[in-house]
Amino acid sequence: MVKVGIDIGSTATKVAVFDGDSLLLTDVMPTGFSSVDASERVQKTLLEHDIALDKATVIATGYGRVAVPYATKTVTEITCHARGANFLFGPDGTVIDVGGQDTKVIQLAGGRVKKFAMNDKCAAGTGKFLEVIADRMGVSQQKLADLARAGSPTTISSMCTVFAESEVISLVGRGEPLENIANGVIESVVGRVVTLVGQMLVEPCFLTGGLCENSYIVERLSAHLKCPVTTEARARFAGAIGAALSA
Repeated sequence: MVKVGIDIGSTATKVAVFDGDSLLLTDVMPTGFSSVDASERVQKTLLEHDIALDKATVIATGYGRVAVPYATKTVTEITCHARGANFLFGPDGTVIDVGGQDTKVIQLAGGRVKKFAMNDKCAAGTGKFLEVIADRMGVSQQKLADLARAGSPTTISSMCTVFAESEVISLVGRGEPLENIANGVIESVVGRVVTLVGQMLVEPCFLTGGLCENSYIVERLSAHLKCPVTTEARARFAGAIGAALSA
């Protein structure tokens, strides 16, 4: 049976396709302004790969899951990310998913959600925060991490993305090296994620979401949490993988 998982996030839309128990295809594309448009682009991509929707079970998740008219059903993000992490890493541990507009921490036990916490009220501590600051500094998010690795700690004290952006502008105006500003930005995000993890941390620890390929973020999370953080390239598709497995 062909099973399709579609995770429409605020920044990126991810797709995972299983043929039986085998992961057949993963794909990612910008969500853009409209979740409906993203859903239509996913449908076109699936047809290009000869995946007939009338012969597949389609599960949608993410904040734009209601915009997939051809979905068989929708499933919550927490459930899908837990199932995806279980498939990729194993049934026990702590899953940290840093998304575009929210950060989720999920404690897994026996492949099931034991407890979870979510930051969905403020962009600070999310991928959106890094995107905004990187754009303001005129660099990519990867370049921001590269600069941070070479920098010295500089405190970004604002708890709001808008105020933090103003703080960065002031630091640039004062002549603070970009490396130091980047270091402060990364440490600010990592610090907020670690605060969200709080007392929920159970080893092993896994990172999913769009930052999973950013080695410096992984390194700093490991240092702050005082335990190794495991990830891999497919981890950004954890939600879509979990959605497909929900079929």
